[in-house]
Amino acid sequence: MGLHIVLYQPEIPANTGNIARTCLATDTTLHLIHPLGFEITDKQLKRAGLDYWHQVRVKEYYDIKELFSKYPEGIFYFVEDYGDQSYTEVNYPAHEKEVFFIFGQETNGLPESLLKNNEEGCIRIPMGPKVRSLNLSNSAAIVLYEALRQQNFPQMK
Repeated sequence: MGLHIVLYQPEIPANTGNIARTCLATDTTLHLIHPLGFEITDKQLKRAGLDYWHQVRVKEYYDIKELFSKYPEGIFYFVEDYGDQSYTEVNYPAHEKEVFFIFGQETNGLPESLLKNNEEGCIRIPMGPKVRSLNLSNSAAIVLYEALRQQNFPQMK
């Protein structure tokens, strides 16, 4: 049981590399939903993840349905500006279930159909009106560390 970061068709290798580094630091699995906007061997990806990439638990999927079928008991949160609840208003279960935070493409976010079919799992990061969104790697870290805080940072010093 544990926490998972899911990147739905990520486009920018540096963001994925930064998120991979955060996943390693937090013992979190990184899931990548294809198609990717880069090659997994991309130099920018490895540079952002530094020399840690080979240690990160990374799983790849042909599409999002494959992820859902592999984890039918998982709890899925869809991080987007769509949704009524803030990421801080959710109680993330500690160790009872697999908890997945799904983030969309840097340019298009998550598909509207996916969000509409999962409204109860949509969470958002509050922000002011001057920007459309936060950087993907920052958003992943914000949400992940809130879940870890609620769980009292298990197995972390």
